[in-house]
Amino acid sequence: MTLADTRSGIAAVFDELAVRLGVVIDSAVVISRLGPPLELELANWLPEEDIPGAAALFRELYPDVALPVHTAMSGAHEAIKAVREAGGGVIVVTGKNIHDARRTVDLLGFDVDEVVGSVFGAGKGGALARFGADAYVGDHVADIEAARAGGAVSVAVATGPYTVGELRDHGADVALSDLTEFAAWFGDWN
Repeated sequence: MTLADTRSGIAAVFDELAVRLGVVIDSAVVISRLGPPLELELANWLPEEDIPGAAALFRELYPDVALPVHTAMSGAHEAIKAVREAGGGVIVVTGKNIHDARRTVDLLGFDVDEVVGSVFGAGKGGALARFGADAYVGDHVADIEAARAGGAVSVAVATGPYTVGELRDHGADVALSDLTEFAAWFGDWN
């Protein structure tokens, strides 16, 4: 939830998934720990052999159930604009699958150069390094690892499951309450 607030959409898909599969899934718990890949979350609710089918059904439902209720996080468009005005490029690197990541970016009108999906934690580092990212903004402690792996400054926003203090404790170079603080920080840093 760095650029897009996907919580209510993801919760709705998990609720529908639970009904269709006849299992209990607490979508409030799911959205309290967004970040890791879908299959890791499904492992909390389903036997291992059911995960591939459930993941496929989740991805089938996502465009119609989740996407329509996604919104931009406060400050997201302004953060992108600040980078653009300074002559920088913008890449989205996410654990979300590439199709839904692109759909979200397009739906919300984010002006980005590239979208890389289905990577998590330090696995994001390769995309960041290839793009030449100077900074990586994320909301999860695994995004701090991603920045390190990609040779970028770790800018963490407390819009996900961690507080500003927890993000600092995990080694974020910069910890912001949300993206509304990004443009001012970036202007001073850049």
